[in-house]
Amino acid sequence: MDIQLKRGLLDVCVLAAIKNEDSYGYKIIKDLKPCIELSESTLYTILKRLEGAGMLTVRTAEHDGRLRKYYHITGAGLRRIEEFKTEWKEVISVYQFVAKETLA
Repeated sequence: MDIQLKRGLLDVCVLAAIKNEDSYGYKIIKDLKPCIELSESTLYTILKRLEGAGMLTVRTAEHDGRLRKYYHITGAGLRRIEEFKTEWKEVISVYQFVAKETLA
């Protein structure tokens, strides 16, 4: 798969995983497992990129005596999910065009 396409898909998957509630790294990986395998190093790279783009914020809170980072989606992150839904319709259309069998 094209690296840029995959990168965009992973970004949106992570945003979708925190759309309804704040979450932390291990839980995000666990929540995404049914649709995609994601390593911790890949996830944290994505989270840093999304934070830098203003699509999520981070807060630190104590949990069982340890500090844990919780990620919260912003308005920009929610808009990115909506943009993706619109873009995805175009991707499906292109896929259908490429995948259709020619009549001969």
